[in-house]
Amino acid sequence: MSVQSASSTPPSPAPHGAAARGPAASDDRPPRTARAVGADRRRRRPGRSQAARGWAYAAPTAAFVLVLFVLPVLLVGQMSASDWPLLAGNRGVNFPDNFRDAVENRFFWDSVVFTVKYTVIATVLLIALGLGFALLVQESSRWKSFLRTSILVPSALGLASASLLFYALYSPQVGPISPLLERLGIVDEPISFLGSPDGALWSTVFLIVWRFAGFYMLLLMVGLQGIPHEVYEAARMDGASRWQTFGRVTLPLLRPSLALCTILCVTGSLLAFDQFYILTKGGPDNSTITVVQLIYNVAFQGQNDLGVAAALSIIVLAALVVINIAQVRGMRAPEEK
Repeated sequence: MSVQSASSTPPSPAPHGAAARGPAASDDRPPRTARAVGADRRRRRPGRSQAARGWAYAAPTAAFVLVLFVLPVLLVGQMSASDWPLLAGNRGVNFPDNFRDAVENRFFWDSVVFTVKYTVIATVLLIALGLGFALLVQESSRWKSFLRTSILVPSALGLASASLLFYALYSPQVGPISPLLERLGIVDEPISFLGSPDGALWSTVFLIVWRFAGFYMLLLMVGLQGIPHEVYEAARMDGASRWQTFGRVTLPLLRPSLALCTILCVTGSLLAFDQFYILTKGGPDNSTITVVQLIYNVAFQGQNDLGVAAALSIIVLAALVVINIAQVRGMRAPEEK
């Protein structure tokens, strides 16, 4: 009896903290050293191989920008401050004179006025027609594929090829437009579309609109497709008309796409060269000389002065930077300002 009572008595409790000193939870591990902590941190950070892979991916683009943009800009800057004839090379510093000669060129201000005039006309027509075409193919259902294809086909043609095509079409000798108008009795004699300043300007504008309207239609169509349908449904439930929906819903939400199209159109128009060089050669009577064509003429025709041409290029670059900054700020939403 005494044996049973002795065996059934519970064991005395262990001292405080003795239960935690088992083999599974031992506190006898040595403290972590600074080297071990640093190794753990290095394991958590991306490896050097990943950083090297990222630099390898970015290297081709960086090299492309460096070779084809940064270095040419630096070279043009050096040319603009030097006496640099076309066939003689660098003859030394000529900093203020090149810019003075560039501004005092007899065709400088005429080319600036004509380029700005052409830019305004081309930008307004391209944005308006691009937006109209985008709305048309967005709403149409039966002829949507045909209309999109028809409007986008001219965009696949190069600008130089399109200019040569229209040069042949505008020709009063071999072009089909003038003989067709004569057969219809609209005109009595062959028409020289490129023979007058206004005719040359509007003929070139028609070419540019035909070539680039599909491109801007595509950009604006993408912007229209990004507008949620719920917004239009809410406007319709509030009783808004089509014009109110267009003015208060579509245009504000289409602001980023319109800003992109405007910047691209203005920049491309200010740098216009191919179409005027092929169609008009700056004529008639030097009335269609653009700023870029003036740079070409100063560098390779007449003066053969790369220094003055580089100074003109720097002026155009500075004007483009200022105009693009003004466009970006002007196209911001009111809440972003």
